[in-house]
Amino acid sequence: MTADAPLSFAPEVEAALKAGQPVVALESTIITHGMPWPQNLEMARKVEATIRDGGAVPATIAVMGGRIHIGLTDDSLQALARTPPDQAMKLSRADLAVCVAQGRTGATTVAATMICAALAGIRVFATGGIGGVHRGAEDSFDISADLRELSQTAVSVVAAGPKAILDLPKTLEVLETLGVPVIAYGQDDFPAFWSRSSGLRAPLRMDSAAEIAKAHRMRGLLGIPGGQLVANPIPAAHEISREEI
Repeated sequence: MTADAPLSFAPEVEAALKAGQPVVALESTIITHGMPWPQNLEMARKVEATIRDGGAVPATIAVMGGRIHIGLTDDSLQALARTPPDQAMKLSRADLAVCVAQGRTGATTVAATMICAALAGIRVFATGGIGGVHRGAEDSFDISADLRELSQTAVSVVAAGPKAILDLPKTLEVLETLGVPVIAYGQDDFPAFWSRSSGLRAPLRMDSAAEIAKAHRMRGLLGIPGGQLVANPIPAAHEISREEI
């Protein structure tokens, strides 16, 4: 943790970190830019409740009033959920510091959430889907900053895979080039957000959280920078098949 970083911890999160209890970071862009009020608040509360049900403490991350909030009280969560999209910056690595310096409100994407989680000493982050290489990137050069962040910030990101609208073969190629472990949880296929299979084989497979945690710690012991992408497939009852997508 950087001692002078402008971090504000929710009491529940601060107590959990001091006690060595498990804490899971959550992003906030889906709250401000992904869903309308009041469904966004309902969703955020449900996600936090799911983390608690699993035995961990949720830390939803956002920038408010020039402070990086590591965990939000319910009042803060409501305030963020009521913030119109045009009044909240969508933050990645490039604009996180500017938002804080200007005292603005901002919601964190995968990349920014990883940076803030690492500053706070949180090593696990759960999200829906990561960004990646967009279709037509050979002309547009449109590649999400999430991929490079995974290569340099030591946070394990648990997601349902990359967003299905992306160029998934190219996304896997870039992750390989950047040295990011791509681990499918409990299956050989690489999941694609709403679909349990992308039609691609995952580079790595692991079948237990303990095994994944051991790999995360080993990267640090070996001096290898960056985190891991853990692709946890959506439950079969809720998936939309790749063919339908």
